[in-house]
Amino acid sequence: MVKNTDLLAIGHSAHDYIIRVPEFPKANFSSPITDMKTFNGGAAANVACVGAKLGLKTALVSAVGGDFKKSEYYEHMENLGINTDSLIIVPGEKTPTAFVLTNDNSDQISYFYWGAAREFSESKVPAGIIKNSESVHLATGDPDFNWKCSEEAKNKDILVSFDPGQDLGMYDTKKLKEVIENTTILFGNHHEIERILDSLKTDLNGLKELGPKIIVKTCGANGSEIYSNEDKIIIDAIDCDVVDPTGAGDSYRAGFLSRFLNGESLEESAKFASTVSSFIIEHQGCQTNMPTFDEAFERMNEFY
Repeated sequence: MVKNTDLLAIGHSAHDYIIRVPEFPKANFSSPITDMKTFNGGAAANVACVGAKLGLKTALVSAVGGDFKKSEYYEHMENLGINTDSLIIVPGEKTPTAFVLTNDNSDQISYFYWGAAREFSESKVPAGIIKNSESVHLATGDPDFNWKCSEEAKNKDILVSFDPGQDLGMYDTKKLKEVIENTTILFGNHHEIERILDSLKTDLNGLKELGPKIIVKTCGANGSEIYSNEDKIIIDAIDCDVVDPTGAGDSYRAGFLSRFLNGESLEESAKFASTVSSFIIEHQGCQTNMPTFDEAFERMNEFY
């Protein structure tokens, strides 16, 4: 059966307020804001948009506000050719909104208004679009909905990648283990992978025995590490001028999957992923500087 979708992203679409402050204030104190802009974001939407820009046929399942289809963001998705037929539209509610604060050390604190995304918990599994996809990527979103979607995908023998991201704290140990058991590729930054290991009281080998054939750990400026079988692959980050780290992880996932789904090796997939994320962090916003496949491929070959 020929699938109409290469990559289905499930989770948040959001409006991002990207805010820069010199330092994070202590409780009951304030800090001046040096810059604030609004961008398109949400982890699942970032993956779908970057993936589409790289040439994948992507689809998106997100819960959004009743006026979302009138927004510039929706038009942006349509222009990229993303299949938005499975969006969960919630009348009378606002599209999720993220407030991402970055200090002068490039540390981040995020606040997230769920809004329409609360509807995930009452929504049915989008079985039709899952069945019609080569792969399903579970991003930040409702843990129970993500688990149900992972069950559906695994039962259909579809590749599942999972990146709980900053929503990791919403997963209790049981639910986290259940989703990971259905996962083919587990993504996380170095903080998140350590938290997962602590929560499940295991090590990397034990984690792989639970389900994931591949574990991808991103380490910011220190590059990334990919674990598969007994192998460990280390990939350097591309040296570039970092303007804003927001969205680097999501673009890495999209870049990695775009190559891996095309049959490339783990090493090549990771090099391409690192290259894609290097474009994103050179500008503010998760989707402001999305490269085409050719642009990313050329930079990858120049660097590696």
